[in-house]
Amino acid sequence: MAEAVVTMDGWSALHDTRTFDWTSWKMISEEERVTAVKEFKELISKWEAVEEAKEGSHALYKVIGNKADIMFIFLRSTMEELEEIKTEINKTKIGDFLIPGYSYVSIIEMTMHNPMDEGKDRELSPYVKDRLKPIMPKWEHACFYPMARRRWSDANWFEIDREERTKLLYEHGLTGRKYAGKIKEIITGSIGLDEWEWGVTLFAHDALQFKKIVYEMRFDEVTTKYGEFGDFIVGNHLPKEDVDKYFAL
Repeated sequence: MAEAVVTMDGWSALHDTRTFDWTSWKMISEEERVTAVKEFKELISKWEAVEEAKEGSHALYKVIGNKADIMFIFLRSTMEELEEIKTEINKTKIGDFLIPGYSYVSIIEMTMHNPMDEGKDRELSPYVKDRLKPIMPKWEHACFYPMARRRWSDANWFEIDREERTKLLYEHGLTGRKYAGKIKEIITGSIGLDEWEWGVTLFAHDALQFKKIVYEMRFDEVTTKYGEFGDFIVGNHLPKEDVDKYFAL
Protein backbone atom coordinates (compact mmCIF):
# COMPACT_ATOMS: atom_id res chain seq x y z
CA MET A 1 0.00 0.00 0.00
CA ALA A 2 1.32 3.45 -0.93
CA GLU A 3 2.11 5.68 2.04
CA ALA A 4 0.11 8.88 2.53
CA VAL A 5 2.11 12.07 2.94
CA VAL A 6 1.76 14.43 5.88
CA THR A 7 0.63 17.99 5.23
CA MET A 8 1.17 21.17 7.19
CA ASP A 9 -2.01 23.19 7.02
CA GLY A 10 -2.62 26.93 7.24
CA TRP A 11 -5.43 29.36 6.56
CA SER A 12 -8.79 28.30 5.12
CA ALA A 13 -9.55 29.65 1.65
CA LEU A 14 -12.68 30.68 -0.22
CA HIS A 15 -12.79 31.52 -3.91
CA ASP A 16 -16.19 33.12 -4.52
CA THR A 17 -17.31 34.25 -7.98
CA ARG A 18 -20.34 36.44 -8.63
CA THR A 19 -22.20 37.70 -11.68
CA PHE A 20 -23.28 41.32 -11.32
CA ASP A 21 -26.88 42.23 -12.19
CA TRP A 22 -26.10 45.33 -14.22
CA THR A 23 -29.66 45.60 -15.54
CA SER A 24 -31.15 45.96 -12.04
CA TRP A 25 -28.26 48.21 -10.99
CA LYS A 26 -29.20 50.68 -13.74
CA MET A 27 -32.77 50.83 -12.47
CA ILE A 28 -32.00 52.22 -9.01
CA SER A 29 -31.25 55.88 -8.35
CA GLU A 30 -27.79 57.43 -8.46
CA GLU A 31 -28.08 58.19 -4.76
CA GLU A 32 -28.76 54.51 -3.99
CA ARG A 33 -25.78 53.44 -6.10
CA VAL A 34 -23.45 55.90 -4.35
CA THR A 35 -24.62 54.70 -0.94
CA ALA A 36 -24.20 51.05 -1.93
CA VAL A 37 -20.66 51.59 -3.22
CA LYS A 38 -19.71 53.53 -0.09
CA GLU A 39 -20.97 50.68 2.10
CA PHE A 40 -19.05 48.14 0.01
CA LYS A 41 -15.81 50.13 0.29
CA GLU A 42 -16.27 50.26 4.07
CA LEU A 43 -16.47 46.48 4.02
CA ILE A 44 -13.25 46.30 2.02
CA SER A 45 -11.62 48.58 4.60
CA LYS A 46 -12.64 46.10 7.27
CA TRP A 47 -10.91 43.33 5.31
CA GLU A 48 -7.84 45.54 4.95
CA ALA A 49 -7.65 45.94 8.72
CA VAL A 50 -7.69 42.15 9.12
CA GLU A 51 -4.90 41.86 6.57
CA GLU A 52 -2.89 44.62 8.26
CA ALA A 53 -3.11 42.63 11.51
CA LYS A 54 -1.93 39.54 9.57
CA GLU A 55 -5.03 37.63 10.62
CA GLY A 56 -6.11 36.90 7.06
CA SER A 57 -5.90 38.16 3.51
CA HIS A 58 -8.18 39.07 0.63
CA ALA A 59 -8.14 40.00 -3.05
CA LEU A 60 -10.79 41.14 -5.50
CA TYR A 61 -10.66 40.52 -9.25
CA LYS A 62 -12.68 41.51 -12.31
CA VAL A 63 -13.16 38.22 -14.15
CA ILE A 64 -12.28 38.13 -17.83
CA GLY A 65 -14.82 36.27 -19.95
CA ASN A 66 -18.37 35.29 -19.08
CA LYS A 67 -17.84 32.79 -16.26
CA ALA A 68 -18.42 35.60 -13.75
CA ASP A 69 -17.95 39.33 -13.25
CA ILE A 70 -16.12 39.36 -9.91
CA MET A 71 -13.99 36.88 -8.01
CA PHE A 72 -13.37 37.31 -4.30
CA ILE A 73 -10.51 35.39 -2.68
CA PHE A 74 -10.44 35.20 1.11
CA LEU A 75 -7.97 33.58 3.50
CA ARG A 76 -8.95 33.23 7.16
CA SER A 77 -8.08 31.12 10.20
CA THR A 78 -11.40 29.28 10.29
CA MET A 79 -14.24 28.14 8.08
CA GLU A 80 -16.62 30.07 10.33
CA GLU A 81 -14.92 33.33 9.37
CA LEU A 82 -15.23 32.51 5.67
CA GLU A 83 -18.95 31.85 6.03
CA GLU A 84 -19.37 35.11 7.96
CA ILE A 85 -17.63 37.04 5.17
CA LYS A 86 -19.90 35.53 2.54
CA THR A 87 -23.00 36.36 4.58
CA GLU A 88 -21.75 39.88 5.25
CA ILE A 89 -21.35 40.50 1.51
CA ASN A 90 -24.85 39.17 0.87
CA LYS A 91 -26.31 41.55 3.46
CA THR A 92 -24.90 44.66 1.80
CA LYS A 93 -26.86 46.66 -0.75
CA ILE A 94 -24.41 45.66 -3.47
CA GLY A 95 -24.96 42.08 -2.36
CA ASP A 96 -28.50 42.42 -3.77
CA PHE A 97 -26.92 42.62 -7.24
CA LEU A 98 -24.17 40.00 -6.79
CA ILE A 99 -25.54 36.71 -8.09
CA PRO A 100 -23.66 33.73 -6.57
CA GLY A 101 -21.83 31.60 -9.11
CA TYR A 102 -18.93 29.20 -8.73
CA SER A 103 -17.19 28.83 -5.39
CA TYR A 104 -14.32 26.74 -4.08
CA VAL A 105 -13.48 25.85 -0.48
CA SER A 106 -10.02 24.63 0.54
CA ILE A 107 -7.17 24.94 3.05
CA ILE A 108 -3.62 26.11 2.34
CA GLU A 109 -1.24 23.19 2.61
CA MET A 110 2.41 22.25 2.35
CA THR A 111 3.26 18.63 1.73
CA MET A 112 6.03 17.20 3.90
CA HIS A 113 7.67 14.69 1.59
CA ASN A 114 10.84 14.50 3.66
CA PRO A 115 11.12 13.60 7.36
CA MET A 116 11.32 16.57 9.72
CA ASP A 117 14.86 17.59 10.59
CA GLU A 118 15.91 16.49 14.04
CA GLY A 119 15.31 19.20 16.62
CA LYS A 120 13.66 21.59 14.18
CA ASP A 121 10.04 22.68 14.13
CA ARG A 122 9.17 23.60 10.55
CA GLU A 123 6.04 25.40 11.60
CA LEU A 124 8.15 27.99 13.41
CA SER A 125 10.17 28.74 10.28
CA PRO A 126 9.37 32.20 8.83
CA TYR A 127 9.39 30.65 5.35
CA VAL A 128 6.82 28.01 6.32
CA LYS A 129 4.67 30.55 8.16
CA ASP A 130 4.61 32.79 5.08
CA ARG A 131 3.58 29.83 2.94
CA LEU A 132 0.79 28.68 5.26
CA LYS A 133 -0.50 32.13 6.19
CA PRO A 134 0.34 34.31 3.17
CA ILE A 135 -0.65 37.86 2.41
CA MET A 136 -1.83 37.67 -1.17
CA PRO A 137 0.10 39.90 -3.58
CA LYS A 138 -2.05 42.57 -5.15
CA TRP A 139 -0.54 41.95 -8.57
CA GLU A 140 -2.39 42.90 -11.72
CA HIS A 141 -3.70 39.44 -12.62
CA ALA A 142 -4.82 36.22 -10.91
CA CYS A 143 -5.56 32.76 -12.26
CA PHE A 144 -7.38 30.08 -10.30
CA TYR A 145 -7.96 26.46 -11.27
CA PRO A 146 -8.82 23.25 -9.41
CA MET A 147 -6.99 20.01 -10.10
CA ALA A 148 -6.78 16.36 -9.13
CA ARG A 149 -4.53 13.35 -9.66
CA ARG A 150 -5.66 10.49 -11.87
CA ARG A 151 -6.75 7.18 -10.41
CA TRP A 152 -6.70 5.24 -13.66
CA SER A 153 -5.84 1.55 -13.62
CA ASP A 154 -2.55 2.23 -15.43
CA ALA A 155 -1.87 5.67 -13.88
CA ASN A 156 -3.04 5.82 -10.28
CA TRP A 157 -1.24 8.57 -8.34
CA PHE A 158 -2.34 7.10 -5.03
CA GLU A 159 -0.81 3.72 -5.79
CA ILE A 160 2.75 4.77 -6.60
CA ASP A 161 5.24 4.83 -3.75
CA ARG A 162 6.17 7.92 -1.79
CA GLU A 163 9.69 8.16 -3.20
CA GLU A 164 8.41 8.23 -6.77
CA ARG A 165 5.83 10.90 -5.96
CA THR A 166 8.51 12.99 -4.26
CA LYS A 167 10.77 12.73 -7.31
CA LEU A 168 8.02 13.71 -9.73
CA LEU A 169 6.93 16.68 -7.64
CA TYR A 170 10.52 17.84 -7.22
CA GLU A 171 10.98 17.84 -11.00
CA HIS A 172 7.69 19.70 -11.33
CA GLY A 173 8.93 22.27 -8.81
CA LEU A 174 12.07 22.89 -10.87
CA THR A 175 9.85 24.04 -13.74
CA GLY A 176 8.03 26.41 -11.43
CA ARG A 177 11.26 27.93 -10.15
CA LYS A 178 11.99 29.24 -13.64
CA TYR A 179 9.13 31.70 -13.10
CA ALA A 180 10.38 33.15 -9.82
CA GLY A 181 9.53 36.86 -9.76
CA LYS A 182 7.04 36.40 -12.60
CA ILE A 183 4.55 34.12 -10.86
CA LYS A 184 3.50 33.76 -7.23
CA GLU A 185 1.53 30.67 -6.24
CA ILE A 186 -0.76 29.52 -3.43
CA ILE A 187 -1.62 25.82 -3.21
CA THR A 188 -4.70 24.76 -1.28
CA GLY A 189 -5.93 21.27 -0.44
CA SER A 190 -9.60 20.45 -0.93
CA ILE A 191 -9.91 16.70 -0.44
CA GLY A 192 -13.07 16.24 1.61
CA LEU A 193 -13.97 19.92 1.15
CA ASP A 194 -14.82 20.38 -2.52
CA GLU A 195 -15.16 18.58 -5.84
CA TRP A 196 -11.47 18.52 -6.79
CA GLU A 197 -8.41 17.64 -4.71
CA TRP A 198 -6.35 20.83 -4.87
CA GLY A 199 -6.76 24.46 -5.85
CA VAL A 200 -4.02 26.49 -7.51
CA THR A 201 -4.02 30.29 -7.41
CA LEU A 202 -1.41 32.09 -9.50
CA PHE A 203 -0.59 35.81 -9.44
CA ALA A 204 1.29 37.68 -12.17
CA HIS A 205 2.08 41.17 -13.43
CA ASP A 206 1.74 39.86 -16.99
CA ALA A 207 -1.11 37.40 -17.70
CA LEU A 208 0.95 35.85 -20.51
CA GLN A 209 3.03 34.16 -17.81
CA PHE A 210 0.00 32.02 -16.84
CA LYS A 211 -0.02 30.56 -20.33
CA LYS A 212 3.71 30.00 -20.34
CA ILE A 213 4.04 28.27 -16.96
CA VAL A 214 0.97 26.04 -17.37
CA TYR A 215 2.05 25.02 -20.87
CA GLU A 216 5.58 24.18 -19.80
CA MET A 217 4.34 22.21 -16.79
CA ARG A 218 2.15 20.11 -19.09
CA PHE A 219 5.35 18.35 -20.16
CA ASP A 220 6.33 17.33 -16.62
CA GLU A 221 5.57 13.65 -16.04
CA VAL A 222 3.53 14.41 -12.93
CA THR A 223 1.14 16.33 -15.21
CA THR A 224 1.28 14.34 -18.45
CA LYS A 225 0.59 11.07 -16.67
CA TYR A 226 -1.36 12.05 -13.56
CA GLY A 227 -2.85 15.55 -13.95
CA GLU A 228 -6.54 16.43 -14.27
CA PHE A 229 -7.80 20.03 -14.36
CA GLY A 230 -11.04 21.95 -13.96
CA ASP A 231 -12.01 25.32 -15.40
CA PHE A 232 -9.56 28.21 -15.30
CA ILE A 233 -10.77 31.59 -13.99
CA VAL A 234 -8.63 34.63 -14.82
CA GLY A 235 -9.17 38.15 -13.53
CA ASN A 236 -7.71 41.66 -13.32
CA HIS A 237 -7.10 43.12 -9.87
CA LEU A 238 -9.76 45.51 -8.56
CA PRO A 239 -8.25 47.69 -5.80
CA LYS A 240 -10.52 49.63 -3.45
CA GLU A 241 -9.62 52.95 -5.07
CA ASP A 242 -11.05 51.70 -8.39
CA VAL A 243 -14.35 50.40 -7.01
CA ASP A 244 -16.23 53.66 -7.68
CA LYS A 245 -15.14 53.62 -11.31
CA TYR A 246 -16.06 49.94 -11.74
CA PHE A 247 -19.65 50.42 -10.55
CA ALA A 248 -20.17 53.83 -12.18
CA LEU A 249 -22.62 54.11 -15.07
